Amino acid sequence: MDDQTLKEAFSDFGEVIEARVIMDRMSGKSRGFGFIGFSTDEAAIQAMSSTNGKELHGRNIIVSVANDRPPAFDAPDLNK
Repeated sequence: MDDQTLKEAFSDFGEVIEARVIMDRMSGKSRGFGFIGFSTDEAAIQAMSSTNGKELHGRNIIVSVANDRPPAFDAPDLNK
């Protein structure tokens, strides 16, 4: 799966403004997840409800809203 294939797979639900498959830096292979952005919330909701738990290219997929990353841990400054 690459970015373009992911975009095409979800384009039936609305305008896809971003599709990105996350790749492993060391191996260059897909890490098994990605992100899709739609131009409208309605398109995103329709895509989630229609594809979650379904098969895409031979794999069952989970489609949900992405959560923001928690802030990075700030180590205390030991030089004070």
